[in-house]
Amino acid sequence: MKRLHLHVGVADLDASIAFYSALFDAEPSVTKPDYAKWMLDDPRVNFAISTGQHAQTGISHLGIQAENANELRDVYARLEKAGRPILEEGETTCCYAQSEKSWVADPDGIAWETFLTHGEATHYGSGPSPEEVAALEAYRPAPTCC
Repeated sequence: MKRLHLHVGVADLDASIAFYSALFDAEPSVTKPDYAKWMLDDPRVNFAISTGQHAQTGISHLGIQAENANELRDVYARLEKAGRPILEEGETTCCYAQSEKSWVADPDGIAWETFLTHGEATHYGSGPSPEEVAALEAYRPAPTCC
């Protein structure tokens, strides 16, 4: 079963961990000096927060996390069907995890990642470059007329 992913940039990690731990009635499953993540089952979501260079304050991006290769193939097929440019990042280290992922932006420029996590990493890693994300977010098909 797939899991919704939300990543929010925060100004104060400790204050945000306290807030979200109370909100979710759960402690984070991963805590690093600049990052925290809750893998919740109710609601079924991978909710992450980070500070500093990793994300500006506010919603960083949204995503769909697959739990196996078949689910990832299904989600990738949906991306193709959506008819938007896709940034295929492939195997990468990001958010202290080893994953395979691709990125797409919705018609309003909101970045979505689709991914399957294979394991943990000892460093934050990096996602696509700001230029790559900006290119996805800027893609707007020419408007159709009457």
